[in-house]
Amino acid sequence: MELRALRYFVTVADELHFGRAAERLHIAQPAVSRQIAALERELGVRLFDRSPRRVRLTEAGQRVLGTAREALAAVDRVRLTARAGVLRIGTGAGQFAARLERGIDALRERAGFDVVLVDLPPAARLNAVRQGDADLALVRGVQAAPGLRVLPAWTEPVFAVVSARHPAADRPVVRVADLAGGELRIPSGDTVALRAAGLEGRAGRPAGTARDTVVEVGSDPRGWTVLPADQVAEIRSARVRAIPLEPPATVTGSVVVPVELPGECAAAHTAAFGDRPAAT
Repeated sequence: MELRALRYFVTVADELHFGRAAERLHIAQPAVSRQIAALERELGVRLFDRSPRRVRLTEAGQRVLGTAREALAAVDRVRLTARAGVLRIGTGAGQFAARLERGIDALRERAGFDVVLVDLPPAARLNAVRQGDADLALVRGVQAAPGLRVLPAWTEPVFAVVSARHPAADRPVVRVADLAGGELRIPSGDTVALRAAGLEGRAGRPAGTARDTVVEVGSDPRGWTVLPADQVAEIRSARVRAIPLEPPATVTGSVVVPVELPGECAAAHTAAFGDRPAAT
């Protein structure tokens, strides 16, 4: 018996509506229906009476509900005990450095714990949270993910990054069209900035990490790439220039947490890694 099926069952029992349960779980309604049907087959009982107008628990469903809640609570207690004092954060190599430092400091003010950073590509970060291998993840450009809560936390501009010898290096702003004569470098694993700048699917030279991409751009007077502000802030090379795009482009960053995480904890994570309020 899968814990996922029990979680779906409890959520439907709470909502008494498959559509609302699916919204709360951030998955498609047919997936919820399939899991409930599979659980009913496995248990050999019908858990819900369904009609076009309403959903209600059967007597068997009412009996199963209390035990299902106890089982899920027990699993959560085991997980908390096993990793007490440790917060595992899914991130990307060379990404979010300043934001991570601020967020970790903010969370430590609330409770003391050790932090473990798990460097993974974006899709693998989501799976790590979904499977319980990470407690939260930071991602860009993700609006929804099945079985997870995606909480928008910050917005950052996208910059063109060119060699200091590029003809556009001294411009206050630059259009993508002005860079078309050079070779676009495409960082591996994270193309959110390219999508924001309207470059998704455009031919270019595949590169490595953002740091490797910057090194390549710095060595090519006509080469260029686009990066979000958090990654631009980590550039330490005098061989490149970061230039705002015209028209401006932005990406949204989010904190991704399990659906069962209490709302207070989810809000604290979002606030910790979000944009700081502007000084007044």
